[in-house]
Amino acid sequence: MRTQFSGTADRSHRFATSDLAQPSLGGITELRYSEQPGMMQLLLLPVLKQLSLQSRWQLWLTPAHKLNRHWMQQSGLPLEKSMHITESERYSTVESMVKALRTGNYSVVLAWIPYELNDDERRELKQAAAEGEALGLVMRPQGHDGVLCRQPSASKIPSDLFH
Repeated sequence: MRTQFSGTADRSHRFATSDLAQPSLGGITELRYSEQPGMMQLLLLPVLKQLSLQSRWQLWLTPAHKLNRHWMQQSGLPLEKSMHITESERYSTVESMVKALRTGNYSVVLAWIPYELNDDERRELKQAAAEGEALGLVMRPQGHDGVLCRQPSASKIPSDLFH
């Protein structure tokens, strides 16, 4: 797992409803996950629940899959503060993530990107996360290293999150 945080100012008190929910910095984290059932919940759920205490939204950018609302409700994530957009193009996903992070409207932006980010993409995402004081989570399945093309239509995303 690769974790990178950037930014220096702590203005997140504007968005938080609890001191526990305040991130001190914006940042980008790249998570490589296993296709094993349950792994996503173990990695994401505690972070998403903590961030849901903020007044800001959570944005899910996913490749052509519909977010499983039942799973979100069962997991205790607020549907009223979650937004879902399906993305399928390599550049539109990164660009959408940058724009969303920069706004400051989201506590977290999750994006499924099956390829290694290049230095420019990573730098742009880090800067946007710092500006918006948000967390960007780049989700990538293990075994997709070095893939520099568009999202393959057959790529697997854990079925318990999507339907």
